[in-house]
Amino acid sequence: MDTIFALASARGKSGVAVLRISGPQAHAVAQAMAGSLPPARQTVLRKLRNNAGEALDTGLVVVFNAGASFTGEDVAELMIHGSLASISVVESCLANDHDLRLAEPGEFTRRALENNVLDLTQVEGLGDLLEAETESQRRQALRVLDGAIGQMVASWRAHLIKAAALVEVSIDFVEEDIGNFDAQILAELDQVQGALQREIAGQGARERVQSGFEIALIGSVNAGKSTLLNALAGREAAITSDIAGTTRDVIELRMDIGGYAVTLLDTAGLRDTAEEIEAIGIARGQKRADQADLRIILCDGPDAPPPVEPKQGDIVLFSKADLYPERVGGISGMTGQGLDSLLKRIESELSQRVARDGVTIRRRHLQAMQQADEALSQAIEKLQAAEYIPELVAADIRHAMTALDSLIGKVDVEDLLGDIFASFCIGK
Repeated sequence: MDTIFALASARGKSGVAVLRISGPQAHAVAQAMAGSLPPARQTVLRKLRNNAGEALDTGLVVVFNAGASFTGEDVAELMIHGSLASISVVESCLANDHDLRLAEPGEFTRRALENNVLDLTQVEGLGDLLEAETESQRRQALRVLDGAIGQMVASWRAHLIKAAALVEVSIDFVEEDIGNFDAQILAELDQVQGALQREIAGQGARERVQSGFEIALIGSVNAGKSTLLNALAGREAAITSDIAGTTRDVIELRMDIGGYAVTLLDTAGLRDTAEEIEAIGIARGQKRADQADLRIILCDGPDAPPPVEPKQGDIVLFSKADLYPERVGGISGMTGQGLDSLLKRIESELSQRVARDGVTIRRRHLQAMQQADEALSQAIEKLQAAEYIPELVAADIRHAMTALDSLIGKVDVEDLLGDIFASFCIGK
């Protein structure tokens, strides 16, 4: 492969800038610029020079040997002063004096994948970690980057390989009395399918951790929804007025609640109206609210019924609690009464939804698991029949393993790589 380089830290003025070099010439180039190299994984302060002997900058140099680096190749990193001029002159030296190529977006990480340092899910986890905005996103991405999905798939594969081996024995020794392995095969397949289905069941909520949960505010006109939205936002995000029907369209507000990315939806007040535009706004709001992950339903007073039928998980409160100081269970966007309690309830509800053990988070992960689950269902159905053809059961098990292999990037992923790496920054 070519030896490549790129700025691995953010471009712009900074205290320190890190230039990463990876490939067969990485150590030789670093030595030519620094004069001598430290032992692997140790840093040393060196004066960096170009081929003409001109001093470029003073910085720390660290090298990593192939097999023990991020990319799996020989790697050198130059930590120099973060001025635009210092970065530019060192990059020019690498490109012109040493004929190195500037890395493409995500090329360092792609080399890590190709050298089996990371599997495909770890690459995705790294991308998610770079984009993480909330604490829950950071924690979830870090688990994936640490290889949790690959470890899970390896465990499933081990059971499927054992089942497949028992089926092969039945095929190879069909005319010999070697006993019946059907119960053992079924036990192995049932164990994998049970774990698969549990992972699938919690996947939707974990996917929402990355994309963000939607929470809709529902109530009658002038129920205080927009005032509550503004109070939660800490700013005037929505227009408030005593005039009924002020909110005509869905207003969206992105925020962090308890470490979860949340989009609050302020919907149009519910009422019967002959005004066409307001009616459209109400219909749109109801549709978005029905699709939301969580609904906060505001009643007009402590004794007023909910304007819509509550569903499981909905939070029902009465609004304008400052007008009813003797009653509990209300909220007021004007005074802030009940806001802390509401935020804690939202955090608790979201935490319960993502509490299931599991690590898969992407739609691609779900599709691969569903394919494996379907193949296992077919294998189990055949095994439970009075008579079955072992070769067909073996084919179903192979299909399940192929689906799981695609999950971690062992097969059929070439068409995915361009899209995945295109979102990476140059220095990754």
